[in-house]
Amino acid sequence: LLFLLHTWILRSHIFVLCVPPDLREIVFILQSQSNSFHVSQAERRKADLLKQAHSLTEEPPVVLLLHTLSDNEGDWSILPLLPYISYSFGKNSSWIVFLEEETNVKMTKLAQVLAKFDKNKEWFLGKPLHDEESTIIHHYAFAENPSVFKYPDFAAAWALSIPLVVRLANKVRDEPLKSDFTIDLKHEVALYIWDNGNGPHLTAVPELCTEPEDSSQPLNHCATTLSSKPPLCGEPVNTEDIFVAVKTCRKFHSERVPVIKKTWEKDALFLEYYSDHADPSIPTINIGVPNTERGHCGKTFAILQRFLSSSVPNTKWLIVVDDDTLISIPRLQVLLSCYNPSEPVCLGERYGYGLSQGGYSYITGGGGMVFSREAVVRLLDSGCKCYSNDAPDDMVLGMCLNALGLPVTHSPLFHQARPEDYARDFLAHQVPISFHKHWNIDPVAVFNKWLKDDLVAKASDGLDKSAKTEL
Repeated sequence: LLFLLHTWILRSHIFVLCVPPDLREIVFILQSQSNSFHVSQAERRKADLLKQAHSLTEEPPVVLLLHTLSDNEGDWSILPLLPYISYSFGKNSSWIVFLEEETNVKMTKLAQVLAKFDKNKEWFLGKPLHDEESTIIHHYAFAENPSVFKYPDFAAAWALSIPLVVRLANKVRDEPLKSDFTIDLKHEVALYIWDNGNGPHLTAVPELCTEPEDSSQPLNHCATTLSSKPPLCGEPVNTEDIFVAVKTCRKFHSERVPVIKKTWEKDALFLEYYSDHADPSIPTINIGVPNTERGHCGKTFAILQRFLSSSVPNTKWLIVVDDDTLISIPRLQVLLSCYNPSEPVCLGERYGYGLSQGGYSYITGGGGMVFSREAVVRLLDSGCKCYSNDAPDDMVLGMCLNALGLPVTHSPLFHQARPEDYARDFLAHQVPISFHKHWNIDPVAVFNKWLKDDLVAKASDGLDKSAKTEL
């Protein structure tokens, strides 16, 4: 009898440990965006989560779209949102799970994973990324040993326990956020939570995966996977619908322009080089703005005005790049098929300035700034202009867009830095569109490895196995 009683107690204990949390204790927050294409993607993901939940319980979890939670432009940077999350869900929830619109979730499996962790303690869960070398996008943090610090791959989903959310929310309320710039959000969130060792580090959860859902490898252990194909948005945008503007200057005509000519120039039907000096051998166009060492606002606004003039072909899309930007035009054509050029679309890698104090988002220029014609019309009609020729063009445009209430749309496929400045595992599940800077690299070799058009068919097929192998 004692033996049976002991066995029953042991089994009961195991059962209690393994009972998944009530789905009502999980709040899912989709890191959504207000552009119409991204809204539809997020709504589709939300519907899938609720469909799964309804098959498991009559009491579904809360599923929120981040861009709808307030009018605060800075919500995408997560930290300013924590007081709202704490106030709304701190009493009746156990976990906040963040995911991206392409993150597939197996809800039962995820609930089982969360049940392994004591919900009454502070937990920061995710799939860890780390830097191979110190990088400018992380302000050269942990320069002596960059790989020591782990930060989450948002695409795999990441989770915070409510005790951690409540404490962080109080900290955000009581202490103004220090950093002016938001550059790589996943790294900056992890740094804020870690708090120089005073907070929890990221706990690696192997069930949070970024393998494509149709991977040939067994994924039974995975609670999350990635959509294996990009959304079917139609045929790639025609090259006749894209105008490419390259910002250059006389001193880089012989150093940087030849790289563009050797790599991606041939893929652009309409392309002009804008400089402080007219060189017919390239050819470059003197845009009438003196070169500046930094900022280039005057040059960029002259390009916007020229785009709407009769001097260039009438196209639906304008791409503004630096002379040391490496870009795949065919992959961009595939991506742009998802966007409506009659809407004011501003697309690229999104950074933020002063987001916790009512600041603004902007498309960082080096990775390429994409504008629909409608966006350019609205920008110029607003009277928006540079406060000086050497003002930072991307930030001035961000201020103008913010004043107009026009969204900045983020794509992680655009990159302000070189491939080596990003975590290897982060790039492994991408088919990138651009990189930036020639510093300490062979730019032609980088283009051939990461962006060359023998991969374009695979780009349109998404995370194709052979594409992933080559990348």
